[in-house]
Amino acid sequence: MRMHNADETCGIAQAAMVLGDWWNVLVLREVARGHVRFDALAAEIGLSRKVLTERLGRLVAHGVLHRSLYQRRPVRYEYLLTDAGTALLPLLVAMQDWGDRWVLGDGSVTATATADGAEHARVHALAGTRLPDGLELPGPQGAELPVVSPESAATVLFTYPGTGVDWGERIPGAVGCTLENRLFRDAWPDFQRAGVDVRGISTQLPYEQAEFARAEEIPYPLLSDTGHQLAAALRLPTFRGAGRLRHKRLILIVDAERTVRHTLFPVDDIPHAVARSLTLAAACARTP
Repeated sequence: MRMHNADETCGIAQAAMVLGDWWNVLVLREVARGHVRFDALAAEIGLSRKVLTERLGRLVAHGVLHRSLYQRRPVRYEYLLTDAGTALLPLLVAMQDWGDRWVLGDGSVTATATADGAEHARVHALAGTRLPDGLELPGPQGAELPVVSPESAATVLFTYPGTGVDWGERIPGAVGCTLENRLFRDAWPDFQRAGVDVRGISTQLPYEQAEFARAEEIPYPLLSDTGHQLAAALRLPTFRGAGRLRHKRLILIVDAERTVRHTLFPVDDIPHAVARSLTLAAACARTP
């Protein structure tokens, strides 16, 4: 790609040089989703082996991906995000949010979704898929914690826009984050008896999560997806509110093998959704 001299000091132009074209963006999308081996990438994107080899080589050369050997005979590599590549995840999620709102949607800001929309289809297609290995997010104290509990037979993951924000009536579906956490807190003994763990996830900062957890005596971890690792890995729906991209409210029931067994989205009736997640997760925990 030829660059005009005036672009040499432009960060946008330099980033465009690295991303190159839409195939590179889709390669990064799939690596973020956990498809890190060549054959898996080719199958997901539909690229020829020649073109995929070229794109992977460019991304490695630009320092966005690095190759990790996982098999010697024959030689096979996994393609993993570097720190520079991980830093691109917010850009990918922002692109998805823009596409959901302005291309696939009508341009309005909403924290919910319609049953015939692309976000609804994406979330419900997660059932039967496996979360990427090693996916961790910062907990309230800043330390990385696994998204799926390694000790429990099932894990309930619920995403929410954020606590302590006065949404008013401006954004449909954005209310109720404190209520949702309180309902999960009150039902926590029932989840424990069923062998189920709970993880609450938002894009708020760890210290914000920690302050809320202390004030509300939340017994389960609140994880911070500030770098949009989970949103990128699962292509979760977001909206922009109070100055940052926020998760739309949804619930995933994940088994001990990290496979999504059930999805609840959109979550409009919060008490019903919390009770339903307990029923589904308990049944999942009982299933060998």
